[in-house]
Amino acid sequence: MNLEPAVRGGASVDFGLLGGVRARVGGTDLDIGHTRRRSVLAALLLEAGRPVPAERLVDRVWGEQPPLRAKETLYGYVSKLRSAGIDIQRRPGGYLLETDRVDLVEFRALVEQARGERDDERAAELYDRALRLWRGDALDGLDSPWFDQVRQSLQAERTAVELDRNDVAIRLGRHAALLPALRDATQAHPLDERLAGQLVLALHRSGRSSEALQHYDALRRTLADELGTDPGKPLQDLYLQLLGQQPAAENTRSVPRQLPAPQRWFTGREKEIADLAEPSSTVVITAIGGAGGIGKTALALHWAHQHVDDFPDGQLYVNLRGFDPVGDPVTPQNALRGFLEALGVGDPPADLDAQAALYRSLLADKRVLVLLDNARDTSQVTPLLPGGARCTVLITSRLQLLGLLTAHGARSVVLDVLDEHESRAFLVSRLGAERVEAEPDVTRELLELCGGLPLALSIIAARAVTQPDLPLSALTEELKEQRLDALDDLSADLRTVFACSLRVLSPEAVELFGLIGLTSAPDLSLKAITALTGRTATRRLLRELEAAHLVQQHRVGRYRMHDLVRLYAAEVAPARADANLKAFIGYFAATAHDGDRLIEPHRPPITAPVGAAAALADVTAAMDWFDAEYESLLAAQRLAAEHRWHDVAWHLAWALTNYHLRRGHAAEDIAVWGIALGAADALGDRFKQVSAHKFLGMALTDVGRYDEGDHHLRQALELVEDDYGKAAAHRAMAWAMERRGDVAGALVHAQAQLRLFRALGLEVRIAEALNDVGYRMARLGDHAGAEEHCREALALNKELGHVDGEAATSDSLGYIAHHHGRDADAVEHYRHALKLYRQLDNSYEEASVLRHFGDVLAALGRHEQARDAWERALTLFRAQGRVEDADGVLALLT
Repeated sequence: MNLEPAVRGGASVDFGLLGGVRARVGGTDLDIGHTRRRSVLAALLLEAGRPVPAERLVDRVWGEQPPLRAKETLYGYVSKLRSAGIDIQRRPGGYLLETDRVDLVEFRALVEQARGERDDERAAELYDRALRLWRGDALDGLDSPWFDQVRQSLQAERTAVELDRNDVAIRLGRHAALLPALRDATQAHPLDERLAGQLVLALHRSGRSSEALQHYDALRRTLADELGTDPGKPLQDLYLQLLGQQPAAENTRSVPRQLPAPQRWFTGREKEIADLAEPSSTVVITAIGGAGGIGKTALALHWAHQHVDDFPDGQLYVNLRGFDPVGDPVTPQNALRGFLEALGVGDPPADLDAQAALYRSLLADKRVLVLLDNARDTSQVTPLLPGGARCTVLITSRLQLLGLLTAHGARSVVLDVLDEHESRAFLVSRLGAERVEAEPDVTRELLELCGGLPLALSIIAARAVTQPDLPLSALTEELKEQRLDALDDLSADLRTVFACSLRVLSPEAVELFGLIGLTSAPDLSLKAITALTGRTATRRLLRELEAAHLVQQHRVGRYRMHDLVRLYAAEVAPARADANLKAFIGYFAATAHDGDRLIEPHRPPITAPVGAAAALADVTAAMDWFDAEYESLLAAQRLAAEHRWHDVAWHLAWALTNYHLRRGHAAEDIAVWGIALGAADALGDRFKQVSAHKFLGMALTDVGRYDEGDHHLRQALELVEDDYGKAAAHRAMAWAMERRGDVAGALVHAQAQLRLFRALGLEVRIAEALNDVGYRMARLGDHAGAEEHCREALALNKELGHVDGEAATSDSLGYIAHHHGRDADAVEHYRHALKLYRQLDNSYEEASVLRHFGDVLAALGRHEQARDAWERALTLFRAQGRVEDADGVLALLT
């Protein structure tokens, strides 16, 4: 690699992964914080200079139990690492840390040099330098499932290097010095034949041949007892040499070389290649799963050709046609007959058991690779598994082949789509960098439409190659307009590939597949899917779809589809699905309605929508549900609008309002209330129209689209008929005018709001209005009047137990005290407001209070604490899309 190092003040930062995660400048450790922050740094370093999407970082750092606001927390960690002096960049594809000053990179470079070195003395020195870089267990202390997997992989890498180093040391005559370490290692790994061979040879060369023979005999008996096999040929040959005999001559039968050519444009898959087992003396069955078109065969052939020299006794290959669109799957008898003929058997037996027995006998002492491509199920491949301990088997299938995993100890390597970096590299390999980089924005959109599916990328690349004068923008437009049609050609039809996967499913599972496609939701919970199907056996049907890699349970109880798979699913969905979709939308609307009532119990009640709501125990459970189901809620509303189910489309917007306020989702609120306004107009319902104009106007104002916001807020005032609605409209106008800088105008509307609520006698609304008036008075310099109003509001909120109102009023009192010269009082008010907003899980208002709190702390000379408050506010402002607020805080921090 040729990357610029991460720097701090001009000095290079050295990173360590081979032990506890660390960052150092000139031998001094940087303060990179607690375990989770170190996990973020490690995940970026392990990507070797590639952008890492935030979603992937969250999955790798927290696994299946991310925190409530994972992305906000992640951004805070990145900010802290940057503050420590680590140059983490934000790119379109995610976060990027460009550096090659990592001990793991240095370790691998030294090992590569050592393995290519012809001088054993020099090789031994390089191996020792590499192994001295290890300070303990790799990634020590990092505890997510992904880090556990990476740690095991790195440990296997280290073990392989230690074995290579041992071979060199023995050749250099350093066998005696190796003996203690070899004894310890063989006790830890008693079935490792290569390690055992090194110990046997070292003992023999140290003049302890009888002990060497005893160790061989003990290993032979252990293998027979535990695995039912004999030592492999290399160890047997060494044993014969110690006895003064020559190894038996090699079998003179044919050496098959059946591998098809590898894909010329194979790209990426570094992790999956690492996950595939290295050739070893134990039987390894690697089931490479994944949906049709995901690149299973390409990966298997790429790995096989990389390791072809490790299988001197041959390579066997058969396409089992488990999901062939026109033909039947290959029978085990026919596959075995082909293998036996390739191994030199002139007249193979017809009986399957006899074929399998002969096949296993022929491969018993061989080092052969067997590639079983496109398997239908476990029963098809079981007779094709060799019995020899030195063979390696690769199996590709669209199904998970659980029988292989459970009965034969197979290892599973499940392929996901290519990331943006890998997808771009694939296009560059096919079309050339000049053509791809000539239209960078178009290329980015094209890659997004292909969704990282290798087959889709291959089809698009093939079309571009055959039409060299066609700009990529033309292909992109076609793909946007006709997604699946644009991905069909004479040799590769995406619909056919997906259809073949459905052939192994039950009719009920096929129906569920289609129904999920109709929802257009990016992911769905088990409860939502159960509402969609109305079936009690939903979980079993989902397992069928999972086994066929048509859905993925990416988190416990949550399922998703690839975009292109979802489009196909919608095409094959049941013709009459309205009842299912109404139940599905009803589940979201009813649960959101109940959740909104928990978040804001003082809101005027409206009629609940029809639907089977999920039980929500309290406000925390409601916010958790909204967080988890947010994208699905948006999809449910879009689905309701498409079907012209206007009442529930409006109701979903109403139920999302307070959640949006607490999370600062103003941009999303615009889209949601835009749909709701269309629904309200279609219904001709005055109350629904007023609400839609009011909330749409507030959301537009919140993102700086003031004129549009003002139009909708004035529409709400003109349409409203009841006094409560008028008061609420005035409150919205006051808030909007303050955002525009017209505080005096805001005060006029706030006072009108207060008069109307006093006349109605609604104490909760009176308390809120008192605070609104008081805060605007403070903004205009009337601190005494402001404090009088806010003190009355605070007392009333406490009496009513209105925590949200108490928090807002404490924030106002903090502002008043600060601008009245009582900063110590301001600190206490702001602390109380922060405590309450965090209790309410209201990150929107928490950000605003943190901004004001920092001002007070700075005025008191507590600059470090002020900076910390502003940094936390900046993190939240950015996560909420509050650009102006973020820019204001950033100016204070620079």
